[in-house]
Amino acid sequence: MTDFLTSAQMRAIERAAIDSGQVSGLELMERAGQGALNALFATWPDFAQAPATAFLLCGPGNNGGDGYVMAHGLAQVGWSVTIAQDGAPLATAPDAQASYHKAQAVGCAFRPLSVQILRDIAAQTGQVLVVDALFGTGLTRPLAPELQALAAGLTQVAAGARGAIRVVAVDIPSGLSADTGQVITAPEGGGAFRADLTVTFHDRKRGHMMQDGPAHCGAIQVVDIGLGPWDGLRHDS
Repeated sequence: MTDFLTSAQMRAIERAAIDSGQVSGLELMERAGQGALNALFATWPDFAQAPATAFLLCGPGNNGGDGYVMAHGLAQVGWSVTIAQDGAPLATAPDAQASYHKAQAVGCAFRPLSVQILRDIAAQTGQVLVVDALFGTGLTRPLAPELQALAAGLTQVAAGARGAIRVVAVDIPSGLSADTGQVITAPEGGGAFRADLTVTFHDRKRGHMMQDGPAHCGAIQVVDIGLGPWDGLRHDS
């Protein structure tokens, strides 16, 4: 599986790009979020043709920041957008904070992440997009029990909707190891989100292709965010 990136290799490539001064972390975040939107619209042209309803599940780090960029873009083209935030928004990474404020400025609705979001998703009568932007490739611990329950509940609700609810994962479904493809577990158990489409950046990660990865990722689209000049670092990590 040497053709695919580990999480450490991806971090090294991103860090080298930022340290070079040729691109900022915020610019990479904006490229990732917009690239994810372009990928999902290409996958589902009906979403590009008419605004629908979106629920974005955003975590406290840069993966959540990518979700805020997506929320901003959707709201700008007329979507009804709700962001369910895991944790306090202002405790997020600095680049994610900037993206949070941009989403706030275009009228996205914000609420704490809870089981209520499942009820709201299930109550919709039209097409619904759900974005898993909770945790990215750096996650090494199991999801909290309430997030495991949310993941299982979303899978059940989406299956019952018969295609009316489509789930996109940003980078990798939350709860899945980017290096092994296994659902991250502890003695008390584990769980992970399932996506119809996973949009990842620069290159596929090993976890997309191994173990539980294919069953959880769905279709995979790779978005180029301009990291090519630093790709050689994959051989040094």
